[in-house]
Order: sequence, then C-alpha cells, then structure tokens
Amino acid sequence: MSATISNSNQGLIVQYDFCTGCHACEVACKKERGLDKGEFGIKVMEYGPAKKPDGRWDYFFIPVPTDLCDLCADRTSMGKLPACVHNCQAKVMEYGDVEELAKKMTYIKKCVLFAPGEKD
Repeated sequence: MSATISNSNQGLIVQYDFCTGCHACEVACKKERGLDKGEFGIKVMEYGPAKKPDGRWDYFFIPVPTDLCDLCADRTSMGKLPACVHNCQAKVMEYGDVEELAKKMTYIKKCVLFAPGEKD
C-alpha cells in the first residue's frame, strides 16, 4: 500500500539553463489535464536573445506553471511524477519536497522553484 502524497509541501524545480524549449511539458500537461486550445498548466516562455554587457548572449526557455497547475495531484497521489516532469526530454525538472528542492537551489546555477501552496 503506497502513501498518498500531499501537494501542500511538494514543488517543482526547473533548471532552465538546460531547457531546450521542446514544449514536451506543455503537450504532456495539456493531454493529462484535457486543456483546451489557449489553456496551459505549464507554459514555456522564451527570454532573449539579449546581449549581455560582456558581449555574450542570453537565450533561455523557462517552463512556467500556471494557476491551472496542481502538480498533477491525481498522478502524484498514485506515486507517479507530474506529467511535465515525466515527459521532460532534457530532464531539467524535478518534483519533490519544497524544502529539499530549496536546498538544491544553492548549488544549481539557473533554476526556479514552483510551490503552489494551498488552493483557494
């Protein structure tokens, strides 16, 4: 018998320095949630190209969870990963305990942490 995972202390970390912008997370989420055209549980945003003062360029893709994201509560309650994490081709997403993910942020160069908290 597996324990039910509470999403209240779970989150998602995205190491966007290595995201390729493939949109697999978006597609997986739309399919898993049955979202209509124009609706996203996670949306890949693009930053750049932007020239830095040192002459190099920044160009990133950053998957951003939206208000429709519940970290795939149905999947995680069965011990599965959220659809976006499971289908990320570059393996730049990690699902887990928010406190543990926050600790990892101290040694991961370019990353963001998504922690949805309680729903209204």
